[in-house]
Amino acid sequence: MRYPLIISNWKANGSKTMIIDFIHKLQNNLNNNYACNIIIAPPIIYLDVIKQYLINKDIILGAQNVDIHISGSFTGEISANMLKDMGVLYTIIGHYERRIHHKENNEDIIKKFDILKKNHITPILCIGENKEEKIQNKTKTVCIQQINNIINTLGIEILKNSVIAYEPIWAIGSTSSANPNEVQTLHNFIRSYIAQQNIEIAETIHLLYGGSVNTNNAYELLRQKDIDGLLIGKASLDPKNLSEIIKITQKTKTRN
Repeated sequence: MRYPLIISNWKANGSKTMIIDFIHKLQNNLNNNYACNIIIAPPIIYLDVIKQYLINKDIILGAQNVDIHISGSFTGEISANMLKDMGVLYTIIGHYERRIHHKENNEDIIKKFDILKKNHITPILCIGENKEEKIQNKTKTVCIQQINNIINTLGIEILKNSVIAYEPIWAIGSTSSANPNEVQTLHNFIRSYIAQQNIEIAETIHLLYGGSVNTNNAYELLRQKDIDGLLIGKASLDPKNLSEIIKITQKTKTRN
């Protein structure tokens, strides 16, 4: 069994006071017994603040973005070697909000995936369909195409020790979450597709779900065989909610 991942994506939220309170409450609520790897991805400016207060190795630093350049005259950008220097082990790329608000395209995402792997940071590749594509029954086609953008350019081996997070665009920031059985069907389809090219990678790659995840739907999602964890946005800003979801993970997933 793949050791589950719970990823807390804070987006543009947080403060020093909030972070200190959050970390203390989270670690106290869980008593250092997680049964999963917890990745917290705050705004980049707060990475070092979180790092100072972490006392458990199962809480890992993550980032929400990375630049396509390793260094140079790129004002305001953060490079992969800077993230590595801060102790970041995972980075989210391809999120719908960055595709829309920052005009990131497939070429940008491929470059980010490649540069993260070269710096030994695990990419968390976000994929997903919009509402119209869902209505047209194109979910599988869209998701495979987004994965193929990486495979066709960088090769199947690049997916080794990587993470794919299915985040249906129509569910992000809404009150609607994808049906757990439908997510399981899609994840199984993706795993089978990858297995056609490399069985080992297919069996070990983490396939996560994100999109209006909360304490009410976490159990049904996590109990699915091919959902290896969750990418959580708004609900993860409350340490009580995140603690509850982690406890749900303990009930549904176990360490190898």
